[in-house]
Amino acid sequence: MAKKRLIFTLLYDNGSFMLSRNFRLQKIGDLKWLETNYGFSEVGYSIDELIVLDVSRTPRDRQAFCETLKALTFDCFAPIAAGGGVNSVKEAHDLLRSGADKVVVNTALHTNPDLISKLATEFGRQCIVASLDCKYSDNTYQLVTNNGSETIDLELPQFLAEISSLPVGEIYLNSVDRDGTGNGYDFKLLDCLPKSIEVPVILAGGVGNSKHLAEGLSDHRVDAVATANLLNFMGNGLALARAELINTNFDLPVFIEY
Repeated sequence: MAKKRLIFTLLYDNGSFMLSRNFRLQKIGDLKWLETNYGFSEVGYSIDELIVLDVSRTPRDRQAFCETLKALTFDCFAPIAAGGGVNSVKEAHDLLRSGADKVVVNTALHTNPDLISKLATEFGRQCIVASLDCKYSDNTYQLVTNNGSETIDLELPQFLAEISSLPVGEIYLNSVDRDGTGNGYDFKLLDCLPKSIEVPVILAGGVGNSKHLAEGLSDHRVDAVATANLLNFMGNGLALARAELINTNFDLPVFIEY
């Protein structure tokens, strides 16, 4: 059985890294800030994977994002998945050439599903992360796209059934309602998963402390937990959280320093 994973998500908006609460963004700082104040070179040794999402609210500067991605690879020991508005094989290729190991696809899952097959043919299905942003409304979970600005007229269980049949390597399941609140994960999202799903699931949205990470990893339906809250894990916060999880017998990879 594959080990579970601890993932950190960085949100990027036209040159700056952001905090998000219910998809409302707050600027934190640029790459220099991240390296100087957050000690990001050390963070890379405390996580199993880094996800970097371009959530720019104004037109995306693809070249600038790719340059930032390249810079991050010098600091980050962990594999990187990157995305944000990916809608073509070329855009995915640019991200991979800039240091990403995987490509995250969100809106195109709905608007351009044929792209998923093209990406899988070009790069392999293990390279594709299907990202779903979910919001509870009218007693059901719905999907939002384009940074939360549009709602898909399709309930989450049906959409997950469709996504799980596509050639994707894993599903990133994110709660808009819990995003940035620090109130913990929304486990009811997992009840929407198909019973026989074989695609690994990353649970995101709501982490405020290491206890929330432990709660996520304790669920048998969860293969990885993700947090995007920079300020809750400043300094050696992620390293301490990982050590605590391992010490309480969660099956995370153990890194050996030489």
